[in-house]
Amino acid sequence: MNPLSSLDDVHSLKVAAGRLHSAEHEEILAGHTTDVYFIRTRDVLRSCGLLETEVVAEVFARGSGCFAGGEEVLTLLKDRDLAIEILPEGESFAPKDVVLRIRGPYGSFGAYETVLLGMLASATGWATAARECVEAAKGKKVLCFGARHVHPAVAPVMERVAMLVGGCQGASCILGAKLGGQEPQGTIPHAAILVAGDTLSVASAYDALLEEGDPRIVLVDTFKDEAEEALRVARALEGRLTGIRLDTPSERGGVTPGLIREVRARLDGAGFPEVRIFVSGGLNPDRISRLVQEPVDAFGVGSYIAHGVTRDMTMDIKEIEGKPIAKRGRIPGIQENPKLRRVL
Repeated sequence: MNPLSSLDDVHSLKVAAGRLHSAEHEEILAGHTTDVYFIRTRDVLRSCGLLETEVVAEVFARGSGCFAGGEEVLTLLKDRDLAIEILPEGESFAPKDVVLRIRGPYGSFGAYETVLLGMLASATGWATAARECVEAAKGKKVLCFGARHVHPAVAPVMERVAMLVGGCQGASCILGAKLGGQEPQGTIPHAAILVAGDTLSVASAYDALLEEGDPRIVLVDTFKDEAEEALRVARALEGRLTGIRLDTPSERGGVTPGLIREVRARLDGAGFPEVRIFVSGGLNPDRISRLVQEPVDAFGVGSYIAHGVTRDMTMDIKEIEGKPIAKRGRIPGIQENPKLRRVL
């Protein structure tokens, strides 16, 4: 698929009926998701003989955060005769810090300003939210369960950066986990238990289907008291139960410290100290901080990571043909950031 080069290309672009509304990888690389004025800019600069003008462009963040999205940006811009310096993924940054610097002909990258800013803004927001949860968990395991809260086209991006950059130790989205070099993690949903009508029958069937050594983690909040259900399942699986998951909805008060302590005490008292407790359901750094002192082994976080606030990214031209320049309100010339690393 040839990249868009002019407004004529835009006008001739046809969109097939009945397709999914998200962009395919080839469409992103061809510039189909950029703002049209960047294609219009190509026509204007080409008519002036300036499209290949050598420039330095810098991207800065308006807020602080944990940087992510750089790997995708490098994939987008590779083989374009550009020199690129970028902040390493996972590095922290402050407001107005330069996170990316591009040197080269404007025509080689200018049309992709929208695309690369969106990649960095979204990925950085997700990674920052994930890191906040990981830090609140103080070494306890955090899994990303956020795929259901975002468009499926970007769910793998989110779960990958939540793991590789934000520090989560696993993800439920199949493609997201695979992109992060892991196997997806998850148990069984309430739907299976609701259809079967009983937690114990589902747990027994689940146990029979799994390979020896695979973790057996079962939801225990669907029909009965969580502590009672945990004991029923532990006894039925006769030492093969890895853990139980508490996902008590907010309508029932959510997962509380008292509930966790009771479930732990009852499991221990019944001879099941090895059964771990996993908690999910509306978790955020504040709730994790309140629960981390309790006997919880791991947290599953969804909406907080998925709804991580994007970090506004802005690109400015700072040099033209080696001469410092900037629009009013910005400082002309390169703004140094010793954390940047030359990658291309």
